[in-house]
Amino acid sequence: MKIVLASSSTYRKQLLSPLIHRLNCVAPNIDESINMGESAENYVTRLAVAKAAAVAKDQSNSLVIGSDQCAVLKNKIISKPGNHEKAIAQLKASSGKTITFYTGLCLINTKTNTRQVSCETFQVTFRKLSEKQIIAYLDKDQPYNCAGSFKAEGLGISLFEKMQGEDYSTLIGLPLIKLTSMLQAEGFDLITHH
Repeated sequence: MKIVLASSSTYRKQLLSPLIHRLNCVAPNIDESINMGESAENYVTRLAVAKAAAVAKDQSNSLVIGSDQCAVLKNKIISKPGNHEKAIAQLKASSGKTITFYTGLCLINTKTNTRQVSCETFQVTFRKLSEKQIIAYLDKDQPYNCAGSFKAEGLGISLFEKMQGEDYSTLIGLPLIKLTSMLQAEGFDLITHH
C-alpha cells in the first residue's frame, strides 16, 4: 500500500520521511476556517479528517494521513503569527505561561474505506522572556509560519521551562507514536516495511 501525507507542511514531511521510504505528499485543498464556537479539539480533528478525505478521494490502495494543529493560551486559539510584530505579541503573551497544543490526526484506508481519528495534546510552559530575548530568538529562527511563534526543533526549545506530553512529535505537528499504532492497525508496520 502507498502511504500518502495529505499536507504541504515541510515540518510534517521532515518528521515522516525518515520512517517511510516512498512517502507521497499531496497538498489538500480545503477551507481551514474555524467555525463559530468550535473548540480547539473539534477544530483540529475536523481539519485532519477533511485533509485526509480531500486527498483520499483521488488515491487507491493507500493509507492517507491528515493532520492539523493549533495552540491554545488561556482558552484562546493562537494562530500562526505570519509576521514579526504578531510573533512578538504572541511570545510576550506566552512568557511565563503554559500553552496547550492540540494535534488532530486522521488515517484513511482507501482500500477498505476505514477511518481512524485521534486528537493528541502536548503542553509547553514558557520561561519568563524579556523583549530582548524574544526579538533575538525571532531573528534567528523566524518561526512566522508556526503556531505559537516558535520552532521546538530549533532554538525554540530554549524558550521553554518544561514540556509535558506523551509524544514530543505531537508538538511539531504529527504525533508519530499514535500514527504508528494507527498504521499497525491497518497492517502496515513501520519497522518491517522500512
